[in-house]
Amino acid sequence: MNELHSVLLIAALSNAVKHKSVPAAGAVMGAVLGTHPELRSRAGEIKGILGQVLEEVSALSAEEREEKLRSMAPDLYTSLFEKREKKKAGLPDLPESGNGVVMRFAPNPSGPLHLGHARAAFLNDEYIRRYGGRYILRIEDTDPKRVDPAAYDMVREDIEWMELSISSTIFQSDRFSKYYEVGKELISNGHAYVCRCDNEVFKDLKMHKAACPCRSQSPEEALELFDQMLEGAFAEGEVGVRLKTDLSHPDPAMRDYPLFRVLTSTPHQRVDAIVYPLMNLSVAVDDHLLGMTHVIRGKDHIANTRRQEFIFRYMGWKPPVYRHYGRMGIEGVVLSTSQMRAGIQSGEYSGWDDVRLGTLRAMARRGIKPGAVRNAVVEIGIGETDIQFSWENLYAKNKEIIDAGADRFFFVPDPVLVPVSGSGPMIAEAMRYPGDESRGYRSIPFDGSVYLPGSELTSGTPFLRLKDLFNIRVFYDGDNIRAEYAGDDLQEARSKKAPIIQWLSKEHAHPCTLKSPDGDINGVCEPEAVSEKDRIVQFERVGFARIDKIGEDAVAYFTHR
Repeated sequence: MNELHSVLLIAALSNAVKHKSVPAAGAVMGAVLGTHPELRSRAGEIKGILGQVLEEVSALSAEEREEKLRSMAPDLYTSLFEKREKKKAGLPDLPESGNGVVMRFAPNPSGPLHLGHARAAFLNDEYIRRYGGRYILRIEDTDPKRVDPAAYDMVREDIEWMELSISSTIFQSDRFSKYYEVGKELISNGHAYVCRCDNEVFKDLKMHKAACPCRSQSPEEALELFDQMLEGAFAEGEVGVRLKTDLSHPDPAMRDYPLFRVLTSTPHQRVDAIVYPLMNLSVAVDDHLLGMTHVIRGKDHIANTRRQEFIFRYMGWKPPVYRHYGRMGIEGVVLSTSQMRAGIQSGEYSGWDDVRLGTLRAMARRGIKPGAVRNAVVEIGIGETDIQFSWENLYAKNKEIIDAGADRFFFVPDPVLVPVSGSGPMIAEAMRYPGDESRGYRSIPFDGSVYLPGSELTSGTPFLRLKDLFNIRVFYDGDNIRAEYAGDDLQEARSKKAPIIQWLSKEHAHPCTLKSPDGDINGVCEPEAVSEKDRIVQFERVGFARIDKIGEDAVAYFTHR
């Protein structure tokens, strides 16, 4: 290979690797003449060579292009693939954080945690790590209608998977006496009352900015009614406690919103109660009593923040610093707990870790690492602008974590057994990891017939390259397919633009089902690939996968490319 050919090949490989496609001749020509002005006088010669160079690049797989670029121009490869030191904006500083912070992650135990929960969990955790302080896990389980008893353990397991810096765990169901105490104080000070109005009547009054008759109660009368509530004197839906706010507030939802309700139709798993605090009361009380300095949550809670500020003001408490981030749209997976549960019960989904769901346990089953989820959501930040979650960005960050530890193996999807004549038994030696001989080699035997991907054969391709082995010529006679040895020359395969494909001999092929959100793929893989449960491998030309089941019929879950 002469010097000019090398310069052109490096430029073409760099462009192909960067943009994941074969470049146009003009792009390579421009890049070469821009970086090597001394070659402008040889433009005609370059044009004569460039076509051949592009054919060479086109014949290579994406992985082979990377390997070749790494060997020919390691510095250029490094500039494309390794992290460069650069200043990142990161998360903004929090005001009033000089002495450390107290923050919380507050899920409802209605089901396992999903990607939406992870955003709140990791953002808070990042600030705890930055400033120091306490990170409280607060299980908000004051609504028995939204409590799944199994979710307590699922939430705990998901928290452990995320590796959060949790200092302590609080269950709101253990704190009803504290909520009653604050409720009585609000009533005693004339800031709350017991409302016995029909809901539709109250709604009409509220919409007209009018007070209900109950609002004029004396504190003594209201306290007596509240005690009667606690004693079980009222039926569900008959009575409630409301906070006195601003009846002229432009938002009707702010006008005298409820603090407590009577609930008897759905017993709680952890507490024997009749009177239940509603979210804005319990959250405000706990944010104060637990010493929260900062609260970071979605902007769908802005209205709740305003409601809770009434309680802080009436009680004479200093509110925490609030920050609200924009909505994060997540396409391609199911996030609704009710939809997930219904799908599991109907048999549509195999469980909470079904890879079509957006739960964290589904991410874990696929081989997504918690550090990748953390990095993805932290990069999104706490801006108020609504954004769309990028799966591609998550996969890129996960690849940064798993790639170095993932050995390469062959996986043949929809395998077809094809006899190959013209060659005796051989053993192919394939690298466990591209470009790193220290990782060793895999020995893949050839014994006269091979499993080939069905998709390669349905196309009727007459010439193929068996990766790390040799070339074959394929003959098609109806359903009968055979092949013959066609030499070892890799350059010949590239010149013919022959696909370079994975293969396995019959005696060296282990049945393996590859599960993905798009459906199952039946195939065979190297036995070593499925020798260890939970390992992450890369199936060449397919993508990364987590080994979920070993044994006679192995199962792997597709992670991403």
